[in-house]
Amino acid sequence: MTRSAPDPRRPFGRLVTAMVTPFRPDGSLDLDGAARLAAYLVDEQDNDGLVVNGTTGESPTTTDAEKDAVLRAVLEAVGDRAHVIAGVGSNDTRHTVELARAAEKAGAHATLVVTPYYNKPPQSGLLYHFRTVADQCGLPMMVYDIPGRTGTAIHTETLVLLAEHERIVAVKDAKGDVVETSWVTKRTDLAIYSGEDKLTLPLMSVGAVGVVGVPTHLFGRRTKEMIQAYERGEVARALQLHHRLLPAFEGFFRTQGVILAKAALMLQGLPAGPVRPPLCDVSPAEIARLREDCAEAGLTLGDATRAAAIEAHALTTHHLGVAE
Repeated sequence: MTRSAPDPRRPFGRLVTAMVTPFRPDGSLDLDGAARLAAYLVDEQDNDGLVVNGTTGESPTTTDAEKDAVLRAVLEAVGDRAHVIAGVGSNDTRHTVELARAAEKAGAHATLVVTPYYNKPPQSGLLYHFRTVADQCGLPMMVYDIPGRTGTAIHTETLVLLAEHERIVAVKDAKGDVVETSWVTKRTDLAIYSGEDKLTLPLMSVGAVGVVGVPTHLFGRRTKEMIQAYERGEVARALQLHHRLLPAFEGFFRTQGVILAKAALMLQGLPAGPVRPPLCDVSPAEIARLREDCAEAGLTLGDATRAAAIEAHALTTHHLGVAE
């Protein structure tokens, strides 16, 4: 398998996972685990691309040096057969440019740039931010619109203007507004990737081309099957798959997505490790509910022995929010 040539309609393929960053039990980076997880996601879950150092990769609590190390490990593992997209966003334009340049130097294939958070810039500030990063870095960019986290939505008119930049090619759309997404697909050639797994099929009905997912760590192949069924015109089949996957699409976000994604991966014996504070690992009750959600979606999550061990660990660490 080799990485496909970029398609302007879907420059990063159909299925992209926002990859967790594996840590060792002491909270340090697990670079070997990152490489193994990346290979699993591409080879076993059929991902066309991976986002590294996004929010699900715990970018707020990793250093710039750690981000570079993880990115290089993933590129070495799968860069020849998948699109590796580096999360480089921050709420400081200068720092975002620095991260984008570092990602380009490391060999990343594209960048993911989130709306600046907390300082809530006006739309003119967003235009300046995204255009400046695109000007200062030679990589194609996916803009990440997630107002529920950042406090600021990227208006449709702003996206129309951003689409004029040759390197701004896609949007990770977590706005949850199908009508506004419809206007973006009508008025621009931006490739829309759903940023909410449960909205992938609805957004495809108005022109989206795929998903940047989290449950796709374990449900990638079936999510891709849903996308491809819709593209073939098999709408009833796509809806059937959507309904089957819906418990997982919802279940992974009963708390912060990375927390449950890491728990699910550990239940499957895959690299993940703890989360870093201020996040905290799952409680036994959350693990039990996650297993129920995944079972309803058709996946038995971990054997009883492994589940019991993780639940026992959760009892001692959940309220501390730190690894042992």
